[in-house]
Amino acid sequence: MSEKVEAFVISAPGIEPITLDELRLLGVKDARLERGGITFQGRMESVYAANLWLRSASRVLVRAARFHADSFPELERRAQQIPWENFLPEGGDAEAVFRVTCRKSRLYHSDAVAERLMLAAARSGIRVRLAAKDAPADPDSEAPASGSQLFVVRLDHDELTISADSSGDLLHRRGYRLEATRAPLRETLAAAMILSSGWKPGNPLLDPLCGSGTIPIEAAMIANNVAPGHRRKFAFEQWPSFDSALWNGLRENAHGTDAMAAASILGADRDAGAIQIAARNAERAGVSPNVEFVQQSLSASLQDLESTSESNFVLTNPPYGVRVTGGATLRDLYSTLGNAFKKHREWKLGILTSDQKLVRAAGIRAEPVFRTQNGGIPVTFFVSK
Repeated sequence: MSEKVEAFVISAPGIEPITLDELRLLGVKDARLERGGITFQGRMESVYAANLWLRSASRVLVRAARFHADSFPELERRAQQIPWENFLPEGGDAEAVFRVTCRKSRLYHSDAVAERLMLAAARSGIRVRLAAKDAPADPDSEAPASGSQLFVVRLDHDELTISADSSGDLLHRRGYRLEATRAPLRETLAAAMILSSGWKPGNPLLDPLCGSGTIPIEAAMIANNVAPGHRRKFAFEQWPSFDSALWNGLRENAHGTDAMAAASILGADRDAGAIQIAARNAERAGVSPNVEFVQQSLSASLQDLESTSESNFVLTNPPYGVRVTGGATLRDLYSTLGNAFKKHREWKLGILTSDQKLVRAAGIRAEPVFRTQNGGIPVTFFVSK
């Protein structure tokens, strides 16, 4: 536990700078952006903390090995020196699963590279398996089945990097959203919207199209300093080096406080079923006293917000006619949002959308904060100026 490791934090494309700021707030001072994520050197305590506290990240990898390989004999020789057993539970019950990508390298066939790595691991007495053919090689894809340890392998310009996944399930799986409405917003993306919007705890926040409640729930967790990973398990808990005393100490401070007033964070939706789902999700997240959900139309929820404060934030993921049919009413919806902000220039509006024309339909000045994907759809998060 005292030795330093190299870790790599994966975030959705476009979200990496937000995750970098989160890492630095955790005290990881040498974190730096790289293609696809953020790398840092630290002790395993930092790896534990990153999994526990990062709100916008997808996965935390720990480097197992890095070496040059432009031939299969060299690959096999170096792979046999990797301490595979450091990342699998003792007793041989788990299997190693490999996801391999090759780019601009002499060894360009990913399955052939995976086969050599699997043979090297098998010689150490470890059960091995290649990720299913229909499973994406993208390390942001879902984790393999329970009892398996994922190794993410990248061969780039003949430089091979092998990383052990310390997270298991993707980090957006907080454990509270067991129910969802149509086209749900991923928790990590909701957190990225909040963290990059300029919102601070104490400012009233409304999502007037809240669906299953992800944005208000994530805001309440931030306001109450609740760690997003405090209710779930991680892959590193099965590693032989796992320090349960250290982990339990970190988790002691992960449950947050009850400092926020209930009316400070609001979610509204005209669908009664969505409001019921959001309320149950908030209950599971442990923030029910700190967030309020009401069945209300868009215009009514915006009108009620006028009586709360001059520093109101409206953050929302409205339909944009791709995953949820919008039709001719879409422009009216965005226009309703914009009209509220024309009357209250001091308010802040944050909209996640796939169509900049819809933002223009709102009739307000807004600038893009980040661009990423939501459910495979390219989207941009705009915040009013």
